[in-house]
Amino acid sequence: MSFNITHLENEIIDQYLYDEHPTRPWIIGFSGGKDSTMLLQVVWNALKRIEPILLTRQIYVICNDTLVENPRIVKFINTTLRKIQKSANLNDFPIIVHETTPKLDDSFWVRLIGLGYPAPNKFYRWCTERLKIDPTTRFIKETASMNEEAIILLGTRSAESSNRAASIKKHEVKGQRLRKHLLPNVYVYAPIKDITTNELWQYLNQVPPPWGGNHKELVTLYRNANAGDCPLVIDDTTPSCGSSRFGCWTCTVVAKDKSMEGLIDNGEEWMQPLADIRNFLVETRDNPERYRQKERRNGTVKENLWGPYLFETRVEILRRILKAQKELEKTEGIELISHQEMVLIQFHWFRDLFFKTKVSEIYNKIYKYKFDMSKQEEKQKQESDLLRKSCKQEPKDVELIHNLLALQKTKTLKIKKRGLLDDIDSCIEQFIDESKEKKLSLSNDN
Repeated sequence: MSFNITHLENEIIDQYLYDEHPTRPWIIGFSGGKDSTMLLQVVWNALKRIEPILLTRQIYVICNDTLVENPRIVKFINTTLRKIQKSANLNDFPIIVHETTPKLDDSFWVRLIGLGYPAPNKFYRWCTERLKIDPTTRFIKETASMNEEAIILLGTRSAESSNRAASIKKHEVKGQRLRKHLLPNVYVYAPIKDITTNELWQYLNQVPPPWGGNHKELVTLYRNANAGDCPLVIDDTTPSCGSSRFGCWTCTVVAKDKSMEGLIDNGEEWMQPLADIRNFLVETRDNPERYRQKERRNGTVKENLWGPYLFETRVEILRRILKAQKELEKTEGIELISHQEMVLIQFHWFRDLFFKTKVSEIYNKIYKYKFDMSKQEEKQKQESDLLRKSCKQEPKDVELIHNLLALQKTKTLKIKKRGLLDDIDSCIEQFIDESKEKKLSLSNDN
C-alpha cells in the first residue's frame, strides 16, 4: 500500500493506551460506507495488537437511521452491524453497536404529512437537525455525561472534497490529534483524514473486514450507484448528503438522486416507486402556489412566504406512500411508514381541524383491509372540540395544550415515558418564546 498502515495503527494504539483520560469512551461514527468502514477496520485491527487485559475503554459503534434511509443500503448496513456485534462478542472486544433514530414526533413523515412541513431544500434543511443531529447528539451527551468526557472518531478525509478539507483544517489543532467538539467535554479524532481515495480503496480491496466476510458487496454498491456514503452528522457544519451520496431516499435537497437512479439502472427496478414519490415531493416543494397554503402556522400571511402543505397535498403524499408500500411489502418486505407514525399523523390532522379525510380511510381503500382507528379518531376529535370550547376566553392556550398532548401521545405510542417531564418543560418554554415573538411581530407590523 502507498501509505504506512502500521504507522496509522500505532497512532491509534498510542491514543487508546496513553490518553490522559483513559476511561473516556470512544464513539465511532459508522454509516456503512467506504470511509467509516475503513475507520472501524483500522481501529479494530489496531486493538487486536493490544493485550486483552488492557482493552478497558468502552467503544460504541454508532449508526444513525433516519427511518427514511435507502432500503437497499439499510439492508446492507443492518447485516454488517450484526456481524460487527457478533464478532465483537465472540472476541471479547469492548464494542457495543448502537443505532440512533429520531423521536416519533420528529420523524420525516409525521413532520411532512402530519404537520405539513414542505419537502426540504438546500436553504431549509429542517430534516437534518431532527433526523440526524438531534438523535446522535442525545446519545453523545448521555455517553459524555456518564463518563465526564467522550471522544468521537470520524472517517472524515480531506480528499473527500474541498469543503471537507477546509472544514478539517479550520477545526484541527496543530500538533494535536484531538479537537474540541461543539458539545462540552466532547472531542473529535479523525485518524484517516490524510488518506486519499485511491489509498482507501486499495486498503479495502486488500484487507478483509475483521468482523468477517469481504467488501465485495460494498464495492458493488458503489459501482452500481456511483455514490459515496452519507457521513455521520454530528453538527450543522456537516454537508448535506444529496447528489450522488447514499442517504435518505426522500432527499429533495438536490434536483436528482443520482445514487438511487444508478441502483435502478443497475437492476434495482423495485426502487422506482420510491424515486417517483421523491420526484413528487420535489414538485410539491417547487410549486407552493399549488400545494401549500398562504397562511403560516402562526396565523400570519406575508408576501412570498408560504405556509404548510394543504391538507389535500398531505393526503396525496400519504396515499402514494401507502400504495408503494403495499407492493414493496409483498416483494421486498419493506415498510415505508409505521403504524405509530400514522396514528400521530391523524392526531395532528385533528389538531388542525382536518376531519373530512381520515388516515384509516386512506389505508383501508388502498389495502382493502380494515385498519381500525375509529376509537382513536373519535377520541381525538372529542379532545379538539372540548379544548376549543374550554379555551374560548384564551384561544392561544389551545396550541400549547395540543403540543403537550402530542408529546404524551408520542411517549405512549413508543411505550416509553422516560423524559416526558423534560419534554413538557421544553414545550412550555418554546410556546412562551413563540408567543413573545408573535406579539413582537404584530407590534412591529402595526
